[in-house]
Amino acid sequence: MSETAGGIRPSLPRTLATAHRVLDQLSHDPRTVLLMLAVPSGLLTLLKGVYHSTPAAFQSVGGSLTTVLPCVSMFLVSSIVIQRERASGTLERLLAMPMRKSDLIAGYTLGFGIVAALQGSVVTTLALRFLGLHIAGPWWLLLLTAMSAAVLGLSLGLFVSAFAGSEFQALQFMPGVLLPQFMLSGVLMPRDHLPAGLGTASHFLPLSYAVDCATQLRWHREISTVFLHDITVLWCAALVVLAAGAATLRRRTR
Repeated sequence: MSETAGGIRPSLPRTLATAHRVLDQLSHDPRTVLLMLAVPSGLLTLLKGVYHSTPAAFQSVGGSLTTVLPCVSMFLVSSIVIQRERASGTLERLLAMPMRKSDLIAGYTLGFGIVAALQGSVVTTLALRFLGLHIAGPWWLLLLTAMSAAVLGLSLGLFVSAFAGSEFQALQFMPGVLLPQFMLSGVLMPRDHLPAGLGTASHFLPLSYAVDCATQLRWHREISTVFLHDITVLWCAALVVLAAGAATLRRRTR
């Protein structure tokens, strides 16, 4: 096995083993699976009921929430799961093995990414086929946007778990990390209608770009340059936060 000055090169088998362990752990936790799959779908169905008498309002916000809800649920799940592994010492034992941080991060991302794909498929299928959400763009781009937002939620969950001393504390980060992004993302008020200071701040919040992607798909049949810009920024932000989360992984927890 070859080595570099920084340690052992990233290994596909180690990455796949980590992803398998994440999926196996989730498969034995039905409450977490329920949180990831059923809760976003249930909330979207509830929203459809709330806007039953004003269907245009559901069309306005339904696509945006199809991306926001997976981000929120993946943030909760990833922050709890990774904090659990930190607290139990599993993370420390893994890093004591011949495994680089990149292997571990890639494994987490792949494992949760598979779940994000399933989650995005469930939410977008529900919205488009059963709740009557209409978009001009291709359905698969809405699915891609939902999955991308879920990966953003994963990266944020990984990052904040480093600053939590317990699973409960990990949950407490959600209002401070996600709610401001939700409020300024354009779901409640178009971003160009926000006060100047808040509108400027929204440009630095990655969830805004997920909402912008959904808005582009609502109105444009073709892939617009704005959509390509927004989805690129969303992925770049997720990768930057993942890198920051990797920096918080340490071989000794104490």
